[in-house]
Amino acid sequence: MLYTNATIVTLDPTRRILTNGALRILNDTIAAIDKTAVLKSQFPDEEEYDLTGRIVLPGLISTHMHTAQTLLRGTADDLELVSWLCERIWVLQGNFTAEDGYAAARLSIAEMLKSGTTCFLESMFADRYGFDGLCRAVEESGIRGCLGKIVMDIATYAKDEAWAMHPGLVEDRETSLLGTVKMWEKWNGKANDRIRVWFGARTPGGVSDNLYREMTQISRERNIPITMHCAEVKADRAFFSSVNHTPMTYCSSVGLLSPSTVLVHMVHLDDNDIALLSKSGTHVAHCPTSNAKLASGICRVPDLQKAGVNVGIGTDGAPCNNTCDLLQEMKLAAIIHKSISYDPTAVPAESVLEMATINGAKALGLQDSIGSLEVGKKADFVAIDARGIAMQPWFNPVSAVVYTATGRDVDVVVVDGKMVVERGELLTMDEREIVQEAQRRSQEVIERAGLTGKVQPRWRVE
Repeated sequence: MLYTNATIVTLDPTRRILTNGALRILNDTIAAIDKTAVLKSQFPDEEEYDLTGRIVLPGLISTHMHTAQTLLRGTADDLELVSWLCERIWVLQGNFTAEDGYAAARLSIAEMLKSGTTCFLESMFADRYGFDGLCRAVEESGIRGCLGKIVMDIATYAKDEAWAMHPGLVEDRETSLLGTVKMWEKWNGKANDRIRVWFGARTPGGVSDNLYREMTQISRERNIPITMHCAEVKADRAFFSSVNHTPMTYCSSVGLLSPSTVLVHMVHLDDNDIALLSKSGTHVAHCPTSNAKLASGICRVPDLQKAGVNVGIGTDGAPCNNTCDLLQEMKLAAIIHKSISYDPTAVPAESVLEMATINGAKALGLQDSIGSLEVGKKADFVAIDARGIAMQPWFNPVSAVVYTATGRDVDVVVVDGKMVVERGELLTMDEREIVQEAQRRSQEVIERAGLTGKVQPRWRVE
């Protein structure tokens, strides 16, 4: 198949942009990239798909996502963090069934695909949500998923009794750590290697030092990557201080700093933390909307980048973002650092697009197969329709994507060489059925949790 007549932002090592460009896809791989006229002359009998007026870029990669939480979109808006987590989100999640988890995963994946995300890192999927269902949802939908199953053995947050987990979410070593290994043995590499299984460790304070060390040893022995929330809120920093550490000295002490680890949020770091990150090759997932909405603070992304730390980007979960649209996340990532630094050149559009593509691929250990459009790499790409009034005019395709486009402008999505979205419509999933199931199950979860009276508008509804 030839995809022709597009503006192609390759993200290859030279960062070249092709006008009137074309891609030749053979099975699941990019076989050629060149001007449309060149490829049409070389392959005159090839089937052609016209992408005139579209901007083509590598499939977007979200390095932090909670698929279960999309079923809880809008259930905990404008609450301070303890109430948000302990009185709403954990209570709701503690009343999930495996069927709810599958419905939530399908809703999340459908939204991600329609808004251009072709690969995501699930951070902390609980056992009660049904990990098999998450894997099935990835397999059926055509998306690429790195799936972190929760690892924990302590049921509080940062050793504060006020931050107690709902009993329905509490897991032990056997269920969490050993359960993840079992799921890795069952699912890792399945669906033509679109499924990878990760350790999704709870935040320090939720995992004992011994369990962290056991997990990191297994990670090294079996090559199972790790993702973990870290230094997100001031309470995290206080926890590390209580055990005579900073965030990164603690992570180093239990073996977490590694090129196979993605640490999420990373808001409350000092200069030495950043130096340790850089030296270790550990990756960071930046989630600006979540950090802003929950009033957690702002990650020191410009300082991390200057130190050579690889930074990806993620939407986090729907209750602290309200969307899985990575294009919207990219815009905030490009803007928020300018605001606090008083420097309009801080984190430019090109840097943000790298975060959402090739940097994300590096964080997931997949840079040799995805993250850029190069011959021999997997055919994962997105075509954004730049012909509409809201996108016109544009002069730099990168700034048009980062500052103007949203998920609603996504026209075509291809993963592993297979078209999964065409003209903005899902081809691999029944969108109407997914929405109806999500609506029904979200209401049932709220009722089981006993929160019907709280999850409603603040203003009177007549």
